[in-house]
Amino acid sequence: MRRLPLIAAAAASLALILGGCAATPAATPAGSSTADAVTGDLAVSAAASLKGAFDKAIAEFESAHPGVHVTAIYDGSSTLATQINGGAPVDVFASADQKNMAKVTDPGLAADPVIFARNTLVVVTPTSNPAGVTTLQDLGKSGVKVVLCAPEVPCGAASHTLLDNAGVKVTPVSQEQNVTAVLTKVSNDEADAGLVYKTDAATTDKVSSFVPDGADKVVNSYPIVVLKDAPNKVAAQAFTDFITGSEGQAILASFGFDKP
Repeated sequence: MRRLPLIAAAAASLALILGGCAATPAATPAGSSTADAVTGDLAVSAAASLKGAFDKAIAEFESAHPGVHVTAIYDGSSTLATQINGGAPVDVFASADQKNMAKVTDPGLAADPVIFARNTLVVVTPTSNPAGVTTLQDLGKSGVKVVLCAPEVPCGAASHTLLDNAGVKVTPVSQEQNVTAVLTKVSNDEADAGLVYKTDAATTDKVSSFVPDGADKVVNSYPIVVLKDAPNKVAAQAFTDFITGSEGQAILASFGFDKP
């Protein structure tokens, strides 16, 4: 009879031990979407016009996920799409237009892109404005040196649409592969004027800018997507969620991007 309390106590202790084991959380499986599992290298290909905003977003994302190292490549969306189609090991693609995003999604390299920002064009001139450019029509005047993005680049396609809508014929002195190159040429006084996004014009005090008539009818929508064969899908999805979430949207807005 004296052994029963001992047996009962032993049984109770065993129950507590087993209960404690059941309550202990399992180790986080590799590839889970918890914050601790967001680790490794992440390759992001993004339109050149996103550089300032994405540099800040990446810094905050890496701060929130110390185990992640992000490498960003900025260039014209058409160039980036070509690289991805050629097998570049990219996790996330952020394009400045839907046309170049389609070059990646149509072949099945990605699916279901999300629009995360919008942008519009402005005319930029050197601060001294030597050619006296004050309207979109001035870009078509003889002797005015204009630089534009190439037609296959989102800013180039938008520029040609804007000029065509206004009936303005322009023979550019050069056509660049990304909007940053256009801004650089104007800011270095290598051209009298150019068409860039409003967010790019705001990055330097070496140019003056104005919103031309009709710009509100030519709006670029920016989509972002995780690539189907992304080497780091967990981090890629986390970054995409960050950009489309409240923190990422606040950063984009601070750089002048409009809401999607």
